[in-house]
Amino acid sequence: MSDSEQAPEPGTSRVIREARPDDVPAMLGFDAYAQSHASRGQALREAVGRGQVWVELACDRIAGYVLLNHDFFDQGFVSLVVVAPGQQRQGVAQRLLAAAEKACRTSKLFTSTNRSNRAAQGLLAKAGFRPSGVVENLDEDDPELIFFKPVR
Repeated sequence: MSDSEQAPEPGTSRVIREARPDDVPAMLGFDAYAQSHASRGQALREAVGRGQVWVELACDRIAGYVLLNHDFFDQGFVSLVVVAPGQQRQGVAQRLLAAAEKACRTSKLFTSTNRSNRAAQGLLAKAGFRPSGVVENLDEDDPELIFFKPVR
């Protein structure tokens, strides 16, 4: 098992590993936003090529993915967490956030979501993130909430 791969959970065949280029079609297949925004697919391919994406496999199928970069004021930033519809509410997003935290090269990890996305806010709170600020005017009438978690 490589350093970028985690052991399966007991009693399951789930594993988190760095995404590979041949994973991208499956990732885009369950990413509803990507299906109507071609730029997401290109950005995802580029991020995979840079080693910034991790996937969770469930029985050898991709259950979700997380994108972590270090471009937010030179700090770790989770820009995407996407979970396949049939895998939601099974802890996939939580485990992917934990993988991003482990891969983060800085002492601070940030992420964001819209004020209207209560489910994401609940997930972030459960994962130990705390509010860090607000950015207005990205989406009309739906401010972007910034969250922070100290790591290491």
